[in-house]
Amino acid sequence: MRKYLFGTGLIGAITSGLSMLKALRTGEPFTWRAALAWLSWGITAALAIGAVVDIRRASTGHLAPEDSPVAGHEKKYLKQRLER
Repeated sequence: MRKYLFGTGLIGAITSGLSMLKALRTGEPFTWRAALAWLSWGITAALAIGAVVDIRRASTGHLAPEDSPVAGHEKKYLKQRLER
């Protein structure tokens, strides 16, 4: 579980979300740029969580969807899990 929580994608999404929250607290006006930043953050967080889910599914022996970066490497993740 530790390798999923400390992945670079999740850490990046969390830190960028925290910096945007800090900007909201300081009273910065909410402009269209801020809305795009929040939209970008949401997409980044969704992709990071999706990658974690795909890796988890691949390591349990399930096939990953074809559009996943893990697709085709399921045997590698299953082998790593079985070695532990």
